[in-house]
Amino acid sequence: MSKDVRVRYAPSPTGHLHIGNARTALFNYLYAKHLGGSFIIRTEDTDDKRNVEGGEESQLMYLKWLGIKWDEGADIGGNFGPYRQTERLDIYQKYVDELLERGLAYKCYMTEEELEQEREEQRANGQVPKYSGAHRDLTEEQIKQFEAEGRKPSIRFRVPENKTYTFQDIVRDKITFESSDFGDWVMVKKNGIPTYNFAVAIDDHEMKISHVLRGEEHISNTPKQMMVFEAFGWEAPQYGHMTLILNENRKKLSKRDEHILQFIEQYKNLGYIPEALFNFIALLGWSPVGEEEIFTQEQFIEMFDPDRLSTSPAIFDPAKLKWMNNQYIKQAPLDDVVALSLPHLVKAGKLPEEMDENQKAWAVDLISLYHEQLSYGAEIVELTDLFFKKEIDYGEEAMAVLNEEQVPEVITTFLAKFDELEELSPEEIKASIKATQKETKQKGKKLFMPIRVATTGQVHGPELPNAIFLLGKDVVKARLNHVLELIK
Repeated sequence: MSKDVRVRYAPSPTGHLHIGNARTALFNYLYAKHLGGSFIIRTEDTDDKRNVEGGEESQLMYLKWLGIKWDEGADIGGNFGPYRQTERLDIYQKYVDELLERGLAYKCYMTEEELEQEREEQRANGQVPKYSGAHRDLTEEQIKQFEAEGRKPSIRFRVPENKTYTFQDIVRDKITFESSDFGDWVMVKKNGIPTYNFAVAIDDHEMKISHVLRGEEHISNTPKQMMVFEAFGWEAPQYGHMTLILNENRKKLSKRDEHILQFIEQYKNLGYIPEALFNFIALLGWSPVGEEEIFTQEQFIEMFDPDRLSTSPAIFDPAKLKWMNNQYIKQAPLDDVVALSLPHLVKAGKLPEEMDENQKAWAVDLISLYHEQLSYGAEIVELTDLFFKKEIDYGEEAMAVLNEEQVPEVITTFLAKFDELEELSPEEIKASIKATQKETKQKGKKLFMPIRVATTGQVHGPELPNAIFLLGKDVVKARLNHVLELIK
């Protein structure tokens, strides 16, 4: 095997790019780039019952959106193609024929009903179900009889007896299996399509894959793949199995966990920044030296050390992802934040699709109010709701402020000062608040809080003069008058 580092991510085109799969791709990408190697995308599309139209394109599109680039793949080619398994069937057949000829594989004519009956009997006897080897050594006469009955055979790998399989896992150190743990496993299904473990082993050899980083659910597949490598006298890749991703309740992240968004597409559609999601995923099961958590892709490539892959499960924390995305939004130019947020205001019907210059300028100013606060693009709809309401429903916390003793005087005085303004601007509004302070002798929370609550309905919010400016004179006057009626 070549000493060049060559790793692969092998998606099945069965749907959207999941967080767990994105992590696998990302860690392989970082590993390859850190060591100056090659990152390959190989499409495992032999399970046609699960494949969905556009599934491959969707996977690749969202990998690109995350900022992951590959050196070889079905879309860009390379020297080790084809890169789709359905286009490699003739390659697999060559190796199937060789194993059959050498007696390392054989045809099994058992029906699914017979296999299920065998498994039920094993369970009833307290055994772990596995293939008994009933068709391991069929005679020519038996084979002819089964074929005369119209039975289609699968092809099973003849598992060696009394053999120990040991590999040094990149993440988990030494892992050992006994061949007696396995029955002779199906390497080619009755429809002639190779199974995962056989095709993967052939592909990894043919494509000169040097290292395989994947999820821990593949640990039990590894000895089967090692059997194939050993049968042909090939050197196996070095394997590394990453830990599970758990939710906040420390349970395996399930696609049924609807309170956690699990597909990259969902985060893109909500207005997350790809660099932030890349950063967050890179820390799911891998940790840098030190306490810092925000890094560029280039920094991750520079410092990625497989020895720092965690042996403990990774916790998917949605709150941390929101925090991290907010850090990226804070650093982003306002134009980028507007591009991230404005489509959500339009989609929610808050703003028209076609805006004149004044409307667009107002929208930009509105979004800029929340630049520091915004966690993701779609959040702008909820944050700015007060600017699109005709009337405000003052809640318990707001009414507690409005019922304070000094409020009627503060609101009445500010309304008078505000009404006198000939030109509306944040600076003039600030001056009106200052004049209200001077006349009422109220300051701090006693001054600002009633004005904020009366105009916005909120006890916290963006810079008050800017918010009042964007609300506009008519809306602000109407709200101030309504509050005075409310607290009479």
